[in-house]
Amino acid sequence: MVMDTKQPFEKLVELHGATVLRVCRAVVGPGEADDVWQETFLSALRAYPELPADANHEAWLVTIAHRRSLDSVRAAGRRAMPVGEMPDGRSPLGNPGPDGDGVWDQVARLPDKQRRVIAYRYLADLPFADIAGILGGTPAAARRSAADGLKKLRTLMAETPPQGGTP
Repeated sequence: MVMDTKQPFEKLVELHGATVLRVCRAVVGPGEADDVWQETFLSALRAYPELPADANHEAWLVTIAHRRSLDSVRAAGRRAMPVGEMPDGRSPLGNPGPDGDGVWDQVARLPDKQRRVIAYRYLADLPFADIAGILGGTPAAARRSAADGLKKLRTLMAETPPQGGTP
């Protein structure tokens, strides 16, 4: 009989919840991030009993977050939701930066693949091999997307006035 040595699921939420939220915010934006975060952990909770004890939990959770984010983006494209202004909700699990720094506004302007690679690499600290597995492709392609995204981000930041002024 093999003894299960996996840590409790609550510990995974505690250890990786902030990282998953930052990735969700980078991919779907702050308006949908909390919902995608919840869907990620609900899906993970259902699948956790079947996950091998030696699995890379963070990469597994980021993969689930990636899929849930895609689902959210697709669903948003199918429905119209008129809003006056987006609420400025703050999460205790970790927002990716202070208000008004302008970086996240510029990250949102990057092409989809570059934005996701940057989120997975620099927010979730995943290696390029894991990113390639999530997005499909090769580690070299993921590395190239990150380099291109950072170059574009530097250009966008140089063009933008400080304190988050809109371009």
